[in-house]
Amino acid sequence: MGLSAINVSFFSIKITNFAPKERNNMRKFFNTSGPNIPDKHYTIRRSELIKRGILLVQDERYFTIWAPRQTGKSTFFRQLAEDLVKDGYKVAHINFENFKTAPLEVFLYELTKKIKEDCALDFMHIKDLAQLFGLFTEINGQKMVLIIDEVEGINAEYFGTFLHSIRNVYHSRQTHSLKSVILVGVSNIVGVVSDNASPFNITDNLNVPYFTNSEVYALLAQHETETEQYFEQSVKDKIIQITANQPGLVNGFAQKLITDYPDKKTIEYNDYLEVEDWYLRKSIDKNFENILNKAREERAFVERLLFTEDKIPFIIDRPAIKLLHTNGVIKDDGDGYVVFWVPFYKKRLYNAFYPYTNGEKDNIIRSLALREFFDTDGHLVFKNLANGYKVYVKRRGFKAFMSKNEKGKYISIKESSLLYSFETYIQAFLQATDSKSYREADTGLGKSDLIINVKGEEYLVESKIYYYQLQFLRGQKQLAYYAKSLGLDKAVYLVFYTTEFPLPDDIFEADEIIDGVRIETFLVEFDEKKWD
Repeated sequence: MGLSAINVSFFSIKITNFAPKERNNMRKFFNTSGPNIPDKHYTIRRSELIKRGILLVQDERYFTIWAPRQTGKSTFFRQLAEDLVKDGYKVAHINFENFKTAPLEVFLYELTKKIKEDCALDFMHIKDLAQLFGLFTEINGQKMVLIIDEVEGINAEYFGTFLHSIRNVYHSRQTHSLKSVILVGVSNIVGVVSDNASPFNITDNLNVPYFTNSEVYALLAQHETETEQYFEQSVKDKIIQITANQPGLVNGFAQKLITDYPDKKTIEYNDYLEVEDWYLRKSIDKNFENILNKAREERAFVERLLFTEDKIPFIIDRPAIKLLHTNGVIKDDGDGYVVFWVPFYKKRLYNAFYPYTNGEKDNIIRSLALREFFDTDGHLVFKNLANGYKVYVKRRGFKAFMSKNEKGKYISIKESSLLYSFETYIQAFLQATDSKSYREADTGLGKSDLIINVKGEEYLVESKIYYYQLQFLRGQKQLAYYAKSLGLDKAVYLVFYTTEFPLPDDIFEADEIIDGVRIETFLVEFDEKKWD
């Protein structure tokens, strides 16, 4: 009763947050919680993925599926189950998310109740897992499928017994009615299964990927067709970019946009920026909370990804990589290295680890000589702003930007303090001049990208740490290309370098045109010894 009440209350909050403002003609909306209901939600039918699932079932395979939360698993299972029923299968689909402490009798009651409801088999008198699955071997002439969702949520006391019972009936599946069992999890459960029922013959795994670009366009087009309210192409592209096509986030951004701008014929780029700002600073996102909790467990590793350009090989057997990958934080970049999976999560993690209580921003604002940062025509002179930052750095250093635990021990890596220091200085300047900024959606490692808007002029500002000559020069070229892709003709390249190693002669501050873009390069030295 209590759990149901919590779920109902939470669902009502979600609906309230995204309730359309006087859009009486809108019959559907973008779903932000739970499985899609096609009559109420804009829904993508993942036909090719469903076909793959049906082929596995037709081949009488017992298989696993894993994907992080908000990938559309529940919607996919419903679609798969509907098609299997049309093909003559009886399908029981049950979720065991909150059964970590449930006694065996409760687990059996819920499982047998669902089997009775969906397959018309009354096993509710059974008190033993082996006996339950043994009964399936006595039934012939039918085709049944059992989908166990959130399988990691099953109580460890009988999880192994549960898997062994499935394994036993798997070997004789050609002679009885339980033709397929599908085990589903939010972490990669192949290892979980092997650990608890080795050797286990369920070796097939069906991957549920994020949307493709085409699927995102198709989803947004459903709203456009139904309401004649349109998304600018740039808005669609930004949703794709920041979410990496994660279904839950795609729906969330789209629903927030049509909620905040119900009367606009066309939702524009600036509307998107407002929504992105809300998502980054104000939204309480339950899925990001899980991401943040996992990132905190491996904070040093995550900060290496945020603040350095270390190319870390993607090896799933490394505990930190396995934990963060199976929870949707990182992935293989295609070349064998670790990269952030979803730019939105990278941005939120950058903000979450920021040492916001150090009071430096207020100190900076009081010390800013704003008139020195603008020419007589009111245009920003970034060289003067950069020089002001260098003066601040020599006076204050970087330690104030390293986080400590309750015992006063530093828990963040040194590199984080460099980028957070410059970020704080820039944000103080923007606040003092009533200007704006927004972070670009990029899964790249070890750099901080901002677009700042000062008196109507936009600058792309990239800060990073110097490691070697080629990395520096390549970074300049990439910054120019990036600026052009954003329609900007100027960018700022601020690079930190250690006093321990002198820079090569061809690494210097400059104001130059690179590939048609004005790049202002500034160098900021730091002394690593002062950290010790």
